[in-house]
Amino acid sequence: MYTKIMIPVDLRHADRLGKSLQVAADIAKLYKAETHIVGVGHSVPNEVARTPDEFAQKLTRFAAEMSQTYGVTFAPHVETSHDPAVDLDDVLNRSASGLGIDLIVMASHIPGLAEYVFASNAGYLASHSDLSVLIVRQ
Repeated sequence: MYTKIMIPVDLRHADRLGKSLQVAADIAKLYKAETHIVGVGHSVPNEVARTPDEFAQKLTRFAAEMSQTYGVTFAPHVETSHDPAVDLDDVLNRSASGLGIDLIVMASHIPGLAEYVFASNAGYLASHSDLSVLIVRQ
């Protein structure tokens, strides 16, 4: 049913991604699907990495660790953005399209006041993507 699964990750919250990674791994095992971890890094220094190359190294390490933990191969894919707060949804949609993804498994948090005014990234993708999006509450 699914052949390529994308899991967007925010390395600032890597400790909160376990549930969504487990769900993606379980689906991947069930359908023998490829799994792709996509991280959107900044083009300027930030709390995760000082450079895009450092971000790519961290994402590659994270994907390798998660592959070992969950028993599937998570292929890392780095996208760079000048302002992820503004264009994250578009970057993720482009990445999914470029990779030929047919399912996005995305972590989300319990909505707060801001999500009632502005759509969350997971909510936006679920509403505006032509792909199947599975939102996993953490």
